[in-house]
Amino acid sequence: MVVRQLKSNIKQVSKTVNNSPLKWRYIDNLPAVRAFRAQKPALHGEALRVLEEMNTNGIAITTADKLLEQPGLFAELSATVQQYEQERAAAITEARQNAEEAGQKKSFIYELLDRKPALDPTSIWVRFALQKPLLEIANSYFGMLTHLRFFNVWHTFTTTSAPKRSQLWHRDPEDHLILKVFVYLTDVDAGAGPLTYVPTTHPKGKRSGVSAESFKEQGHGALRSEDEQMSKVLPADQWVTGVGEAGTIIFGDTRGYHKGGLARTHDRIMYNCMYVSPASKAAELFTRQPNTSLVELDGTRIFALNMP
Repeated sequence: MVVRQLKSNIKQVSKTVNNSPLKWRYIDNLPAVRAFRAQKPALHGEALRVLEEMNTNGIAITTADKLLEQPGLFAELSATVQQYEQERAAAITEARQNAEEAGQKKSFIYELLDRKPALDPTSIWVRFALQKPLLEIANSYFGMLTHLRFFNVWHTFTTTSAPKRSQLWHRDPEDHLILKVFVYLTDVDAGAGPLTYVPTTHPKGKRSGVSAESFKEQGHGALRSEDEQMSKVLPADQWVTGVGEAGTIIFGDTRGYHKGGLARTHDRIMYNCMYVSPASKAAELFTRQPNTSLVELDGTRIFALNMP
């Protein structure tokens, strides 16, 4: 009995150490921490405000006009998405017919760039994610140089079925900290499935250790919570609902409780990308191309793409 208990205690201590934020930062990601400290950016203005709100609440909302140093990038992003929407109109119409389907797939979302788009540093998809304000906020939030692991454009369809998958409250699992950036390309009000977030439930927040009542979603197995359950963590009138016009940019640490995509009155179209630590086990959701040109990228951007 004593030996069994001792083994159990050792196993628990080992699990705690392996999941320790200090190990994650100073062992698993030490080279990225050192590289960041050697060239730490001095954020100011809107970028600094966004970072401070992220640190405190886990979510910050801004606009392309306020934040971006190259506002033309948003115009290019918007124009390119409109072109893709026109070129893929038939496929979008077909996908819309299956939006109500149950199962593991997010049938209510059409990925405009397909499941794993090509990693082309010259494309607007990658240039937008690697522009200075976004990447500096990501690196500063983590306190290390980060990796870009995902980018895509989501066309969210209106549905009438019960909430499912990411339309229910959840925490993302990809890393100790996770930064996702959501850029609205259409006006998003309460009827278009805005991102909704429970502030301070991110790892840096005062409610980081709080767990909502939850259930395992049928056919998927992930832990989900409904509004009534989440209201016991924080009343609904204190949730942050990310409504805004086209050009709204939302930064969110999705380790905190969040949901989105429950569009009831009109569709939502948004670009989104994800930054994680180099030690994250999250798979890259893009396809690497041979002989990728990095001529115009500096070291921080090359690091973000995990290029040699």
